[in-house]
Amino acid sequence: MDHSYAVRVQWQGNLGTGTSGYRDYGRDLLISADGNPSIEGSADKPFRGTPERWNPEELLLAALAQCHMLSYLHVATKNCIVVTEYEDDAIGTMLQVGEGGHFTSVTLRPVVTISAGDAELAASIHAEASALCFIASSVNFPVHHEPVIRLA
Repeated sequence: MDHSYAVRVQWQGNLGTGTSGYRDYGRDLLISADGNPSIEGSADKPFRGTPERWNPEELLLAALAQCHMLSYLHVATKNCIVVTEYEDDAIGTMLQVGEGGHFTSVTLRPVVTISAGDAELAASIHAEASALCFIASSVNFPVHHEPVIRLA
């Protein structure tokens, strides 16, 4: 079954002369989709972006963490594990090569609090959740997991 998604990206960085020079335009943009609040985006600060706005690298990391969490909650439910809290301080590494680059790895570090179910099983099902995550299945770099399970 195919699922389709649509977003709109609008550049907001014309400072009056367009892209007449590398330092002559801003990197700010607006990401929108029907029915959703807009996201203010930009480039990362080293690439002349606005640090107060989301950059593509952060959005990729957030997509991986969010997808994994949603997959994990599904797998936990199937395994009679009651999750009461979930947070993740995910980190990612990108290697810049010349003017391009690529992510080399992401590590998700979920801290999961459960009120029912087996703690060892709760830790082990992160592998199944990762296999179910559409975003993790779409990237060409490793997505590692360092879960911590807490009992409520």
